[in-house]
Amino acid sequence: MGTVPEKPFDYNSTRNKLILSEYGRNVQNMVKYIVELPTKEERNRYAQVVIDLMGFLNPHLRDVADFKHKLWDHLHIISDFKIDVDSPYPKPAMDAIHMKPEPLKYPHQRIRYKHYGKTIELMIEKAKSIEEPERKQHMVQAIANFMKMAYVQWNKDSVADESILADLRAMSNGELKLEDNVNLNKVEFRSSNQNQNTGRNKNNQNNRNKNNQNNRNNQNRNRNTGGGKKY
Repeated sequence: MGTVPEKPFDYNSTRNKLILSEYGRNVQNMVKYIVELPTKEERNRYAQVVIDLMGFLNPHLRDVADFKHKLWDHLHIISDFKIDVDSPYPKPAMDAIHMKPEPLKYPHQRIRYKHYGKTIELMIEKAKSIEEPERKQHMVQAIANFMKMAYVQWNKDSVADESILADLRAMSNGELKLEDNVNLNKVEFRSSNQNQNTGRNKNNQNNRNKNNQNNRNNQNRNRNTGGGKKY
């Protein structure tokens, strides 16, 4: 009696590529089976069953607008656009599915002071175009305050107002100025250790306040109950 030849192992590397992996290989095999059915009546009936199964396997798609339309489009994609069924929606175009998005346009403009960013440069140009003196002065003051905040966040260190005003004059080519004795918003850099120590000190102070309150309550209770020495 001859030996039965061993069936070769079925590895994923030897299988056909999953077209839409979120539905799994079983759904893809079902769709392949539907494509080969001889009559459209059978294909329509089995296609509806697979559509229901696809919706069950991916419930998050129910939050997508036109949920059923999305499932029918996926059915066509899984079949490699070979399935012939009466879909309630138009068949998607193969070119639209494989269309590549246009590359993003990244800015290539040079930023003079990177720690201030491009936004400050745009704000300065906007302020230079303001004709009303009082409104322009308020705008320049706001820009200087923002520059100081950005400087501290970037360099992790404090900065003198004079340095910010000098940078403002340089970036605006001398068109935007503030008085040398002007005071900008106070901005301080605090390291994580400083924040932790501040929180710890607050907790310690709260604990001391609670202990002092408890002591006062005990003293009042002793006086009210006649505690202490009797003569």
